[in-house]
Formats: sequence, C-alpha cells, structure tokens
Amino acid sequence: MTLSDTAFWIALLQIIGVNLVLSGDNAVVIALAARSLPPKQQKQAVLWGSGAAVVMRIVLTVVAVELLRLPYLKLVGAALLLWIGIQLLLPEDDDHEGKAMANTGLVAAIRTILIADLVMSLDNVIAVAAAAKDDLTLLIIGLLISIPIVIFGSTILMKFMERWPIIITIGGALLGWVAGEMAVSDPAIKAWVDTNAGWLHYAAPALGAIVVVLVGKWLARRAEAAARLKVKDLAQNPGPPPG
Repeated sequence: MTLSDTAFWIALLQIIGVNLVLSGDNAVVIALAARSLPPKQQKQAVLWGSGAAVVMRIVLTVVAVELLRLPYLKLVGAALLLWIGIQLLLPEDDDHEGKAMANTGLVAAIRTILIADLVMSLDNVIAVAAAAKDDLTLLIIGLLISIPIVIFGSTILMKFMERWPIIITIGGALLGWVAGEMAVSDPAIKAWVDTNAGWLHYAAPALGAIVVVLVGKWLARRAEAAARLKVKDLAQNPGPPPG
C-alpha cells in the first residue's frame, strides 16, 4: 500500500482505533507505578518507561504472533499481571534516605512499567499487526502513535490520582480485569472455554478484578498496621540519645 491508496488510510485509522482502546491500560499502569515519586522523577519515569515500552513493543511485535500460539503463555502473563496489580495497591514506604532511595524508586517504577507493558501489550501488538496487513510502514506508524497516547494519558491520570485516590483502586481492578481476559484466551484452554464454559469470558475478568482489590486491600491494611506498630514501638523505646 502507498500513501495515495485509500486502503492505507483506512488501515491507519484502524490502527489508531486499536491504540486508543488498548493503550489505555498501559497508561494506567504507568500512572500507578510513578504516582509516589517526586514530580521531577514522575516525568522521568513516564518518559523513560513509555519510551522503553514502545521500543520493546516494536521488538515484541516481530515475534508476538508466533509466541501467542504457544499454550500457557497467556496464563503465565495473567498471573504476573495479577501480582503487579496487587503490588500497586500497597502503601508506599515513606522511609526515604536521600537521593539513593529516590533513584531506587525511579528504577523500580520503570521496571514495573516495562514488565506490565510487556504483559499487557500482547493483544495490542497482534491487533495492530492485523490492521497493518503485513505493511511494515503502517506497522511502525501504528506503534509510534501509541507514544503520545501512553505518555499524555499517564500524566493526566497521575494528577487525577493525587486528587481522587479511589482511581488507584479502580486502576488495580482494571489490571485484574485484563488478567482475567488474558487467562481465558490462552490457546491451551480457549477452545474448551468456548465450548463448555463461555460464561468464563465474563466471570474471569470480574474475578481477576475482585482478587486484585481484595488481596491488595488486605495486604495494604496489614502493611499499615505493621507500620503503626513500628511507630508506636519507636515512641515507647526511642533508644539512646545521639552522641
């Protein structure tokens, strides 16, 4: 296809639509991972995490179609995504110790972004590749379009999270929902699910969202209780005075 070909522009619009629908999940996980960093590092995490994620997505596109034909890969990805969603609901450790701790937080945020994007991009890259109809130019354009969607979307979400923390819980639930959808579409079980348990296509995403929220909130309460006990213990046993 060429630029003067109507099919080229139709395919490009299809790719843009796919990215608008599917890249929203990636914006959520970037916003969740970077929300607790200082403002300057939030921007760094978003830029580096998004840029690296798009590069990784281009590489992933080359092999994704073949990889997803392997059984159990999506089941593993779904389990990993559940774990990420739960971790993102846990309270942040406020015991920072200077720049070294801040840098560790930035690296951890970027690592979380990359892992989550790797898992969540599987359906995205396949949809884009299908819309591109084996046209390499269209494929690259489609993937590059996802950059502003992910970057600007995550930046806006971080601002909303500061004002309305409930969005964090909703974001974690969304990750669980995506994990459930991914699990039932695994080639190892998809045929059986379609034939014998079609209701799982609705139940599994809902269950994934519920698991992330319930387990994440339970672990968060335990962590907060442990932190309160630590503060109380330090208040009762302040230790020897300095010097």
